[in-house]
Amino acid sequence: MKISLLTLGHKMPDWVNVAFSTYNDRLPHHLKIHIKEMPAVSRQKGLSVAQIKSQEAELILKQLKPDSLNIALDERGKALKTTDVAKQLDQWQMNGQDVNIIIGGADGLDRSVLVQAQQTWSLSKLTFPHQLVKVVVAEQLYRAHSLLSNHPYHRE
Repeated sequence: MKISLLTLGHKMPDWVNVAFSTYNDRLPHHLKIHIKEMPAVSRQKGLSVAQIKSQEAELILKQLKPDSLNIALDERGKALKTTDVAKQLDQWQMNGQDVNIIIGGADGLDRSVLVQAQQTWSLSKLTFPHQLVKVVVAEQLYRAHSLLSNHPYHRE
């Protein structure tokens, strides 16, 4: 099983890398999150939001393998509790299936990516910058792992 975080963007600020690594380094080797960062499409004159999202979708779709579980992060997705994420993580480990968690560009994900996703999650009704989403995903996966391991990190 391999967990990948697919994201569009530019060079991340140091604080993002430090915060992401803080949680990723706490995960056991078999649960480490692999970042697949693709360059965001430049906002050139003449490109509509739909064209940008379509070009970004092409980059993302090239990363998806047919036998992977693809989870799109989208504001219209299912809101999960940490215990739900822990159940998902436990299921992923039992299945041994590779997992892609997909973060869209500044305008969100193109429909072509959303239809390829077997699940769509919402992290919140709030809108977050992409940098923060990377950290939140890493923290939640670490929290889910700690819950499954009966580690005291997570409290109800």
